[in-house]
Amino acid sequence: MNSLHDWSHDYRHPTPWDHPFEPLSLPEMLAASVRKNDTAPMLDFMGRRFSYAEVSDAVARVARGLQLRGIGKGSRVGLFLPNVPHYVAAYYGALAAGATVVNFSPLYTIAELEAQVEDSGTDTLVTISASALLPTALAVLEGSSLRQLIVGSIAGGLPAAKSVLYRLFKKAEVAALPDDPRVIRFSALVENDGRPEPVAISPQTDVALIQYTGGTTGTPKGAELTHQNLTANARQVNAIDPDHDAGDRILGVLPFFHVFANTCVLNRTILNGGMIAMLPRFDAKAALQTITRTRATALPGVPTMYQALLDHPDLAKTDFSSLRVCISGGAPMPAELREKFIAATGASLVEGYGLTESSGVVATNPYDGPVKPGTIGQPLPATRIRLLDKEDPAKDAPEDEPGELAVKGPQIMRGYWNRPDADADSFTSDGWLRTGDVATIDDDGYIRIVDRLKDMIAVGGFKVYPSVIEAHLYEHPAVKEAIVLGVPDAYRGEVPKAFVTLEEGFDVSGDALAAWLNSRLGKHERVSAIEVRASLPKTMIGKLDRKALRAEADA
Repeated sequence: MNSLHDWSHDYRHPTPWDHPFEPLSLPEMLAASVRKNDTAPMLDFMGRRFSYAEVSDAVARVARGLQLRGIGKGSRVGLFLPNVPHYVAAYYGALAAGATVVNFSPLYTIAELEAQVEDSGTDTLVTISASALLPTALAVLEGSSLRQLIVGSIAGGLPAAKSVLYRLFKKAEVAALPDDPRVIRFSALVENDGRPEPVAISPQTDVALIQYTGGTTGTPKGAELTHQNLTANARQVNAIDPDHDAGDRILGVLPFFHVFANTCVLNRTILNGGMIAMLPRFDAKAALQTITRTRATALPGVPTMYQALLDHPDLAKTDFSSLRVCISGGAPMPAELREKFIAATGASLVEGYGLTESSGVVATNPYDGPVKPGTIGQPLPATRIRLLDKEDPAKDAPEDEPGELAVKGPQIMRGYWNRPDADADSFTSDGWLRTGDVATIDDDGYIRIVDRLKDMIAVGGFKVYPSVIEAHLYEHPAVKEAIVLGVPDAYRGEVPKAFVTLEEGFDVSGDALAAWLNSRLGKHERVSAIEVRASLPKTMIGKLDRKALRAEADA
């Protein structure tokens, strides 16, 4: 297969591969959807529903409140929030005021939050009065150049009965607000006429979101995503779904601060006029209950989330009949897990691929098939794919050999925030984004990720791909999760070592697993050991965290 593939033929998505996406800002996208859907529900937060008109009013009041406090073009507003209604109002409100949003994980420590606040130049931070968040935000207010803190109450977003219970029984989870003029209640921010000053936005050049990458090594970098990057990706995701409409009810358990949820849950659903059934964090029992209660039609998630749903005792009594499609991203989905989830729920499950720098999504398997398990399917409309030589990215990969996946399209970031050095490393001289992932493209135009360039293990001059070894491990009935790392070796430089968790009811030693595995591998691929663990580290969205395990192993 040629390294620069043409999908003009054999394209399986319902929208043509060369379909254009006109410039569109996020406030324009929201306004158009509000005009069409008005009284329809946009958000369901644990039973309380907010219509498009109600959210639009809150967005306008947030925008005006920010403008009255000096926020506008050139300002950066940080969101240090879980999935709560405040997030949606603050996200679109900051954009309507002309500001750039900066997403921060609610799990950040003081040092992590402070470092990214300083790096991004964030001067206003929005959070809630949860004891897990507010003390961290207050510490950063004292120790950084942050100018003001806006604090909402989670009880204000709950249904009346739940709100009362929250105030009565969860006081330990609520932190007190200090008497400080820099700390503003969310309720005070929105006390205005809801008429923000109009702001001229250039969709293709104005940055809507600075989204920090987790990265595999080094300090996180802020990807600058323009309005057009984000609205184009939302429209691209819609364009591959033949049955999307305003009746969609999306289960919103992926955290909105993550780029996958930002596109596939938040922006895409609002573009559609559908409803987001929000949960503040992933909990398998609550997710299953919400699927039944809201008659959810779609579930974007990561493989570990699907595994957790399968493992929960309430799975058998959950009504999945409304669930039209599940979208898996963030990490490769083991074929066995996909088959088990489809068998248990009857829902279709398609696997996709994206990265922070692509606003979320680059490629997916077609919703109406054929699905090729283990591949990421075909690129979204208007997305071009190229395979570069692994040793020299200035050249294409040799014919029929794996190469580094490179991407062009309307969803690709403008660049990294204040990091021209990183831009030079991440883009080719003619503007292709280098993903760092090694891929192949088959004769049907389906893309398969072989591994990451930085994860490759050099064993005595041979390059070994951890994903190949992990795929073999998942074939063993006892293996639930697996990560393979390179560890130092005096003779060969480094060798593979595997870390696994086991399925319930299995008791097998690492030595026995290693003996089984190594009989299936080439000599240079064989693992030095397999360590059986009770758990493996995961990221905030539930992906297996190779970076954290690497740091632990190095330590």
